[in-house]
Amino acid sequence: MKNIALRTCTLMLLCTVMFSLGCKKGNNPVQPLASNSFLPMQVGNLWYHNSQNYTEIKDSVFINGKLYYKFFSLIGGDAVSTSYLRIDEQGKLIAGDPKYPDLRVIRADFNAKVGDKFFTTGEGDDTDNQVTVTEKSGSQMSFSFDAIYHPNLKGHPYVVSYVKGQGFPGNWTKLRINGVTLK
Repeated sequence: MKNIALRTCTLMLLCTVMFSLGCKKGNNPVQPLASNSFLPMQVGNLWYHNSQNYTEIKDSVFINGKLYYKFFSLIGGDAVSTSYLRIDEQGKLIAGDPKYPDLRVIRADFNAKVGDKFFTTGEGDDTDNQVTVTEKSGSQMSFSFDAIYHPNLKGHPYVVSYVKGQGFPGNWTKLRINGVTLK
């Protein structure tokens, strides 16, 4: 009887220790609700036009201790793109790469105001872009990218937009955000 009580106490103590270590703050970052985010991120999110053109969040990985989501895109049926993205504590959309863990590129700043400017890398080289917030409403935000240090691309900006609660704008035939199929 004494042996059973000792085993039960040991098992309960072990479970308590494991539970308290598993619930440690900082290990499980809280993601904003999809309806509050300009780019909802959860494995399984899907922006699908057809079998030749879609983007899906395939996985999540830690890069330098930070959680990133792996976005896989098929474009035109034969071009692929893989991006690792996260939204940091200041509302900035950050791109990283597990092969280059010190790489940090700011793709958007969702807390910025119209007219605010920032640089993607701050390196001042021909891959650095000056980004200007061109639109911000309750439902959409747009950023203009200009490669001001590149001799041929300077002055030829392009715009990237995000729709609140949806992420990428588009006429999607399938749209799945945080486990909910919207289309």
